[in-house]
Amino acid sequence: MDFFIPASDFSSWYSHAQNLAKHHNISPLELELLVTHFTELSPLDLKLQNYQQKDYIKSKIPWNNLKDSWEERITERRPIQYIIGECHWRNFTLIVTPDVLIPRPETELIIDLALEKTEQYPHLRQGKWLDLGTGSGAIAIALAQVFPQGEIIAVDKSEKALNIARQNAHRLGLSDRIKFYQGSWFEPIITQKNSFSGILSNPPYIPTSFIASLQPEIANYEPRLALDGGEDGLQAIREIVESSPEFLQDNGILILEIMTGQGKMVKEIITQKGQYTDVEIRTDLAHLERFALARKTLLQ
Repeated sequence: MDFFIPASDFSSWYSHAQNLAKHHNISPLELELLVTHFTELSPLDLKLQNYQQKDYIKSKIPWNNLKDSWEERITERRPIQYIIGECHWRNFTLIVTPDVLIPRPETELIIDLALEKTEQYPHLRQGKWLDLGTGSGAIAIALAQVFPQGEIIAVDKSEKALNIARQNAHRLGLSDRIKFYQGSWFEPIITQKNSFSGILSNPPYIPTSFIASLQPEIANYEPRLALDGGEDGLQAIREIVESSPEFLQDNGILILEIMTGQGKMVKEIITQKGQYTDVEIRTDLAHLERFALARKTLLQ
């Protein structure tokens, strides 16, 4: 069902909404995203103010609901991705709800690193790849795209998150390429040891005491399970590093997203395990520590 908003009313509101965004230090692109998602208007229409030449603006939701949605973004600091129920990541759009972490642009690089690290061992691209803590399914879906001959396994402790991931895989035509398992880290795939070409994860890495001080969009809305990395933020990373050599093939790749400032400690954790080589910390496009990479040492 379509709804029709008087263009004059929309024009007045949109100007006011832009001012609210500026006053509350919210990107005007979020307002654009809200409007273009729920109405017939395009980003170009908004830029050129084409709506002023219309009598009505066609909308997917009632006029009051549109206004209330922006009010919710401003006053309650609800993430725009949860309001519209979608998030664009790499070259696809994902369903997102408060049951899953909102995929960040910075995390997109983890896929590029997987491609880079398999250049020397191209056979790995045709093997099995594991996404631990898949959430919305973003990493698993991207792996399925870039490794079309590979088999993708996605694990998450939250059944609600897995439901979202399955929906996303289905929408993108990848249901037959990704197998989903519910459980904690390696627990549900214990029978698949020594079989993975690569293990990727964006685990919870924020120290427990830091979470309350995060911006409200994160602290109040995103799932605690996907954020809380324990006292020092490294609990999940330690668990993954401890068990991952059992599940990787020789020369298999481990790539973990980490928090800025954790690089030295994570590198030490991986090195001390004694089963990895080529351990390195990589930065994101903002030159902040973001990823830890390692290759499983060949058995002697």
